[in-house]
Amino acid sequence: MPNKIDELLPTAKEIQKQAAIKEAEKADQQARLIAAAEAEERALIESLSKPSGLSEDDKIRLAATVIQRAVRNGLSEVQVYRFPNSLCTDRGRAVNQQEPGWEKTLTGIPREIFQLWSDYLKPRGYRIRYQIVDFPGGMPGDISIVIVWGN
Repeated sequence: MPNKIDELLPTAKEIQKQAAIKEAEKADQQARLIAAAEAEERALIESLSKPSGLSEDDKIRLAATVIQRAVRNGLSEVQVYRFPNSLCTDRGRAVNQQEPGWEKTLTGIPREIFQLWSDYLKPRGYRIRYQIVDFPGGMPGDISIVIVWGN
């Protein structure tokens, strides 16, 4: 039986070695997943920081469609976009404080939406609201853009 026990029951050191290998594999897998998620986030932010490529007519049609759908659903405002604070040159600080000129901190698509509102929606009585919608770790996080037509 003593020979057989060695085959059936590994030593504590062998088990520790196997556990360490498994932990290293898990850590490696986790590091790969984190790196992939970070790369995906960087690519998304990169694409959002560039102009959308839509024509003015397409932008107006899209805005009209979104607004009409919200009206049919009985709403008086609609969130049209949500974006990471990294698309603001100050990471959302001026938006959070609603400082005069906060719109100058916008880049990419959030800036395009503001410009569309300024050029076409504002003269027709629509309002726009940019606001921080979460505060991870107590710091400004994502920002939402809401178009408002009701009281």
